Amino acid sequence: MQQRQGLRFLLSALRRRRCFSSSSSALPHHSDHLSQDDGQVLVNGRSNSRMALLNRPSSLNSLNTPMVSRLKRLYESWEDNSNIGFVLMKGSGNAFCSGADVVSLYHSIEEGNTEGCRDFFDTLYKFVYLQATYLKPHVAILDGITMGSGAGISLPGMFRLATDKTVFAHPEVQIGFHPDAGASFYLSRLPGYLGEYLALTGDKLNGVEMVACGLATHYSLNARLPLMDERLSKLITDEPSVIDTSLAQYGDVVFPDSGSILHRINAIDKFFGHDTVEEIVHALETEVSESHDNWCMKTLVKIREASPLSLKVTLRSIREGRFQSLDQCLGREFQISLRGTCGSVSKDFREGVRARLIDKDFAPKWDPPSLAEATEEMVEQYFLPAEETEPVLELPIASREPFV
Repeated sequence: MQQRQGLRFLLSALRRRRCFSSSSSALPHHSDHLSQDDGQVLVNGRSNSRMALLNRPSSLNSLNTPMVSRLKRLYESWEDNSNIGFVLMKGSGNAFCSGADVVSLYHSIEEGNTEGCRDFFDTLYKFVYLQATYLKPHVAILDGITMGSGAGISLPGMFRLATDKTVFAHPEVQIGFHPDAGASFYLSRLPGYLGEYLALTGDKLNGVEMVACGLATHYSLNARLPLMDERLSKLITDEPSVIDTSLAQYGDVVFPDSGSILHRINAIDKFFGHDTVEEIVHALETEVSESHDNWCMKTLVKIREASPLSLKVTLRSIREGRFQSLDQCLGREFQISLRGTCGSVSKDFREGVRARLIDKDFAPKWDPPSLAEATEEMVEQYFLPAEETEPVLELPIASREPFV
């Protein structure tokens, strides 16, 4: 997939050269001003770039359908604008993006509005695909909380800058869901079985760890972001190398501290390389009984708090993702998401959101309640081919990847 994306970018760069001449420096300078349309996504127009600001700070910039629709329209128009060399995205407040607005999805389901859920996932996944095949350099400033589909709308881009405030996680199994928006693609490509560990436990990574495992391309202290932003705002270029140098200018060379989970990669591989969730749990339990390992005990607690069915669906999704392209992962995740939210197999998504975000009693009643009762037949229901009456994700592969 990396080779495919590299080829697409090379070909698109040749096309852009025809409309982005050396006279670009003579383009009129747009003063930094924010267009406020709906207020949830603001736009900063600069000399030769555009910046999208996710602007729902009270909701940690969680994504809803209007936000993703606006982002998709903006990015499509920016890609077609020869005066724009590169694009940026960042979040307001203490978060980049905490993921999907699952509370809104919960209420839509409770009201019987399954079409609303379908439209959200359809728009979201198409935007993720647009990011992955974008013809211009893209910079995501992952300052603050970056979780769930918040990672999905940023990690496919060319540059991902993490900071000392970054908190990355995929906690979906804790609400009876699965890591989506391309997560089965990029989590499955992390070192060893780190992706399985993060997906099944919901454990967090900081900015340094994101760089170390390849999720982020650059790192900077939060305090230096204003200086970096000022430099980027003055750039007149579409050259990735120039943007790369500019990001690195205010960056830092850092290494995970001694307590980082990345130093346990051998243990992660030992336990999370098993074929089934039951085998993973059994291996952890055996280690606890033999050595009373504190990390293994904490890991078991996290897994036992999650939906048993979601754990099994998630593990299979990531394992399949290892051998699939991003568009294939998105198509499969789209199907899992629709079947998971509609409750045709289990109502764990609704129960998980209720327990953790609505009533906040943190006592979900999972159905089925145990790994043993989450049968292979139930898991298979999420992966069966779509029936004629079911919607499928239609991505513009022929037009976005014409040379591959």
